[in-house]
Amino acid sequence: MVDETKIPTDNQIEGLGGYQYMRRIVLAVLIVVLFAALLFGQSTFPPETPVHETIEMFGVLLIFLGIVGRLWSTLYIGGRKSSEVVTGGPYSITRNPLYLFSTVAAAGVGAQIGSFSGIILFAVLCAGAFHIVILREERYLKEVLGAPYKAYLARVPRFFPKLSLYQEGDTGSFKPRLLLNTLLDGLAFLVALPAFELIDGAQQSGVLPVWFTLP
Repeated sequence: MVDETKIPTDNQIEGLGGYQYMRRIVLAVLIVVLFAALLFGQSTFPPETPVHETIEMFGVLLIFLGIVGRLWSTLYIGGRKSSEVVTGGPYSITRNPLYLFSTVAAAGVGAQIGSFSGIILFAVLCAGAFHIVILREERYLKEVLGAPYKAYLARVPRFFPKLSLYQEGDTGSFKPRLLLNTLLDGLAFLVALPAFELIDGAQQSGVLPVWFTLP
């Protein structure tokens, strides 16, 4: 649905691009900072134990769910976010599915520690950082898209999905380049799998000291 009186200017589109760039920077910084901190942390469940391995495998599922969800969201948003209110697919149940699925994937990264706390810590910090970006983005889109977007705000939850609202909707014009960019961004989460295996090995061999443990 497009409000013809609210077609954004080039400057407005560039402005939204800045928020999207901020989203990527926030996620990258969070992952790097938490990864660096956990170089010296360890799960209370030792590597190779059933609980540790189960948490890691659950995390792998979360990472893949996050990547697939981000691709699904990109199929619908496809560069249309600054020109119309997208209300189909994942955008029918949550206003920010890209942020939601990024948080899910980040929780999966945290699970690679083999710790329940790692899942919660990564998810909460990621969601909190995204919340700041979301609020700024919403103010911008209300100005650009006007009444249709305000009606969408009133109907669909900001973050946690309401499945009963689901509608298939229209994906619009498909842009392979955007989908490829999203896939490449999402694959960065998979770096956590070998990285935390290396950390576990270095801690077990004494190369890395363990300063704290997480349940």
